[in-house]
Amino acid sequence: MFKKVLIANRGEIALRVIRACREMGIASVVVHSTADEDAMAVRLADESVCIGPPAAKDSYLNAAAILTAASLTGAEAIHPGYGFLSENADFAQMVCRHGFTFIGPAPEHIAAMGNKTTAKQTVAKLGLPVVPGSDGALANAEEGEALARDMGFPVLIKAASGGGGRGMKVVREAGEFAALYAQARAEAKACFGDDTVYLEKYLERPRHVEVQIFADAHGQAIHLGERDCSIQRRHQKLIEEAPCPAVSEEKRNAIGTLAADVVRKMGYRGAGTIEFLYEGGQFYFMEMNTRIQVEHPVTEMIIGLDLIAEQIRVAAGESLSLTKDNLRLRGHAIEVRINAEDPATFAPCPGRVTQFHPAGGLGVRFDSALYAGYRVPPHYDSMVGKLIVHGTTRTEALSRLRRALAETVIDGIKTTLPLAARIVDHPDFATGAYDIHWLERALEAGDL
Repeated sequence: MFKKVLIANRGEIALRVIRACREMGIASVVVHSTADEDAMAVRLADESVCIGPPAAKDSYLNAAAILTAASLTGAEAIHPGYGFLSENADFAQMVCRHGFTFIGPAPEHIAAMGNKTTAKQTVAKLGLPVVPGSDGALANAEEGEALARDMGFPVLIKAASGGGGRGMKVVREAGEFAALYAQARAEAKACFGDDTVYLEKYLERPRHVEVQIFADAHGQAIHLGERDCSIQRRHQKLIEEAPCPAVSEEKRNAIGTLAADVVRKMGYRGAGTIEFLYEGGQFYFMEMNTRIQVEHPVTEMIIGLDLIAEQIRVAAGESLSLTKDNLRLRGHAIEVRINAEDPATFAPCPGRVTQFHPAGGLGVRFDSALYAGYRVPPHYDSMVGKLIVHGTTRTEALSRLRRALAETVIDGIKTTLPLAARIVDHPDFATGAYDIHWLERALEAGDL
């Protein structure tokens, strides 16, 4: 087992990895920008190294600075968290070449799954169902429009690299294809440095359902159930739950087993999430994230396994802690992401937190790096916390979530807590009758 791990991230995920390391008896090193010198992760890590100014490109995306920090502190492995360099195959390769262990999959798997067209082709050959669309990248707008006419509108133009809804355009009629194709490419180039796009059939009211998988270096792979991530705004997840209220145990086992078989055939190692669109009782592969997810706590709550610790163990060469024979899903868990944003306009609201009181009690978990007096910097993602609850049933979990939202206090900055409370109180959420477009429809109709 490793003696020292460097954490190449910030915020709540850095703190989350520090906690796992401490429980495993592993020393932790956290890197940080000058904007994060008073961050809770910096306070709690065994060591910290400043690697640059506030801009992410000069700090958290500075691979050379991170590797230098690992070398100077004697770290043996690097945990990338999520975001930043977590799915950068070049960075993973650099980590390995410099003699460190990358706590994640092999660089070739990151590269293969990082390009959506390659990923789609790869998993389709291994047996996963995919959304009908182009076989690969579109050569030009004319090719795309012709394919769209054959498939039938509406269709979706998607960036081959990146995610989060950027470089993605819905085309509802042939006359608007060329303009939206150009917009998608320009956006993809600006966001990801790659203007490659491809085409898929647009599903009108699907759910976003993802399967958590884990594999080790000994040929073992399992699935840890699924999560529903359909409460989204502009393709950004706001609420996640496990298990999905719309998926039967039979379908859960079928898609989970298929996902585990695919990663086993790939020779994959570590944590991963295979994301699907789910409509009309059918799953369609969307993408694979080759890292730990923001929403991993809901899976931890229903299976009782520390997924960060499992990542570290697998990276160190150990076998999986669980097998499909001793895996049991227990109860229901729901996570609410809390963002430093105006709940009406969604404008970022960085600033100083004057009061902070996280919810507590039985079955309640609050993952955050906030504290009273902390100043939320304007340079990074706006998420400042995650409220996770667990109950023996979905009804109990919902009741617990309503109580926990009401007692959470974050003053000094605006957050999305009020919006989350309204969503959870909505009858559609209570019955589980929602899809990936539900929140945007409800906001547009003034139903929240």
